[in-house]
Amino acid sequence: MAQATTGIRDRLAQVGSAGSGDEAPARIRKRNGLSSIVYLPQLIPTLLLVAYGLLTVWSASLTIDAASFPRQLVGAALGLVAGAFIWRYDYRSLANYTRVLLVADIVLMLLPSVPGLGYEANGMTGWVMIPVIHLRFQPSELAKIVTIVLMAALTAQYNGAIETLKDYVKLCAALCVPFLLILTQPDLGTGLVVLILGAAIIIVGGAKKTWVTVTIALIVAVAALAVVTSMTDGLPHVLKAYQLNRLLSFIDPSVDPTGSGYNIQQAKIAVGSGGLFGKGIGNATQSGTGFLPEAHTDFVFALLAETFGFFGALLLLALYGWMLFATIMLALRCESIYGKLVLVGIVAMWTFQILENIGMCIGLMPVTGIPLPFISFGSSSMVVQLMAVGLVQSVYHHQRRAA
Repeated sequence: MAQATTGIRDRLAQVGSAGSGDEAPARIRKRNGLSSIVYLPQLIPTLLLVAYGLLTVWSASLTIDAASFPRQLVGAALGLVAGAFIWRYDYRSLANYTRVLLVADIVLMLLPSVPGLGYEANGMTGWVMIPVIHLRFQPSELAKIVTIVLMAALTAQYNGAIETLKDYVKLCAALCVPFLLILTQPDLGTGLVVLILGAAIIIVGGAKKTWVTVTIALIVAVAALAVVTSMTDGLPHVLKAYQLNRLLSFIDPSVDPTGSGYNIQQAKIAVGSGGLFGKGIGNATQSGTGFLPEAHTDFVFALLAETFGFFGALLLLALYGWMLFATIMLALRCESIYGKLVLVGIVAMWTFQILENIGMCIGLMPVTGIPLPFISFGSSSMVVQLMAVGLVQSVYHHQRRAA
């Protein structure tokens, strides 16, 4: 695995240039029409995913009152506007504002703790209620984008080769700031997303495989210690009761048959009951009539599979694969090491969220509150995911091109 990671990193370094800007001469490539300003290979599957997600939420709204289709539509519209703004903005200028980005990350993570703003749901204070308009927003979703831009800017300063252990530790410490702050909400799922995307940027940015291996071993040891202490009376419980139950239910669903174990079993039933072609829009009885909690958010893949069947799920995976492959190909061609690392962070974020959300619906991953990109109900997630698309398009649009 380390050799494969090193190979990817070396290939990115070979095609990239030193520095966080675009100092090296860019390749001469001719672009005509729409392809000269937008990266269609990535934009097309993304828009199809947004449409698929809206269709899924509309289907869910027919049987689930909480799945407000107008609200999701507004989220998609706001996300498209925000994504278009980022596409036009030159992302490269953000590399000069690392301190501002770090402060923004901290503020976003702490906003839910501000009296009068914080809003609690499902045992987590991860939202803020905007006064007057009474609109809920999840700042940690936006913090994902800020963390990607921040870690890419910090790592790009080493020009693809982190030479000293001190520099590696400094990067890891910068990543720990948003990670540890998000755990205070507590939101372990989003924390894992932040940790994964930041780690991917640091690894591809030039970290030595020995340091990475030791770091992974330390993380595993700390995680094991947290689980053991949380299960032992008289010792500090690092994990909340519901977090521990989710982990234990992943190992043995019978441990919590009315909680996380129940959700996993019902999600599996919903996925399997869809058959090849699904039950049709509005007919997802397993996930649409209350048997599966949070069917339109955390377990939306189960709802989609029950509604549209195996082929519907296969279509979803094909669109995700198309989108991710196109983004990776852009990273390989990108002239700027900073742009490259931004794309790496976005790919890592999408990949982990996709694998985790789908995996927990079929019993392959523990249950978390990680949304499925472009599909799960939630305006905050939709807006931020489309902002990430805008960032990809900005990297493409602002590459230096020969006249």
